[in-house]
Amino acid sequence: MSELAALQSAAFGVPADQHLEVTRTMPGPGGTRMPRSLLPEIAAYGRFPRMGSPYRRKSTKESVAASAWTPIVNRLKRELGRPVRILKIMGLRSDEGPDRKKRAAFCTVQANNARLVDDWLPAKDGPTDAVKEWHADAPVPYCWTYDPVPGASDWAGTSHCSCSLCVFASRHDVLLPVGWRPRPADLYAEVEHVRGDSFRADWRITDLIRHDAACRAQLLLREASELYQQGFADLRDTVGVPLRRAVRRGSGGGRDRGRHAVRRVSGPRQRPPQPPSCEPPI
Repeated sequence: MSELAALQSAAFGVPADQHLEVTRTMPGPGGTRMPRSLLPEIAAYGRFPRMGSPYRRKSTKESVAASAWTPIVNRLKRELGRPVRILKIMGLRSDEGPDRKKRAAFCTVQANNARLVDDWLPAKDGPTDAVKEWHADAPVPYCWTYDPVPGASDWAGTSHCSCSLCVFASRHDVLLPVGWRPRPADLYAEVEHVRGDSFRADWRITDLIRHDAACRAQLLLREASELYQQGFADLRDTVGVPLRRAVRRGSGGGRDRGRHAVRRVSGPRQRPPQPPSCEPPI
């Protein structure tokens, strides 16, 4: 995501020294700092967020970006002698969910004596097909999570770019990162088991992990079966070619000449009885 954000900034003419990336951190092992995650808070409080009470969403997203603007706002306010105007542009669209559909395409979200912040959603009412068509010639690639695997270019991945393993995402959008990031998914399952609260009210992430494993096992079995069938067909064709010809003269298969040499017998060549045709079970 960091590399993609940098590519997008460069494509739209933002100088490299003005491209800022911020993240909220928390104490890590040995006194280090690590990116803040919602999962430690879930483990501490013993409950997963539910629709209608999604705690700490604003503080972990919008407030992090707003705090990064503070030193820039303080400097520009002194230079301009007035509140600094900030236009926050986001790619949220109505087709991506009911909450995003309710948002206004343009609105003022903060106004005080230091800053005036407006939200602008230029693609809010853009249909999905139009977005895909625009990305076909876009100067930067779209986020790889929109594909089931990077480079597939079939848009069969997540329905929208959101947090990985988000408790508010659809089942499909959670199943994909369960396969992409199995270790974090197992950690969510551990929190779910120890605290006794399900990932969502209607299903557990443990069940999704089990479902993903079963699907992958079926896929591997099908791929192995297809490879085996193709390999057996190739071998059958390769063996059939010499069988339709006369026996070669001279040594074969590494046998010595002499008493082990093949003796030709006059008369019609007898064909051994053929076993019933069948292929090994898969």
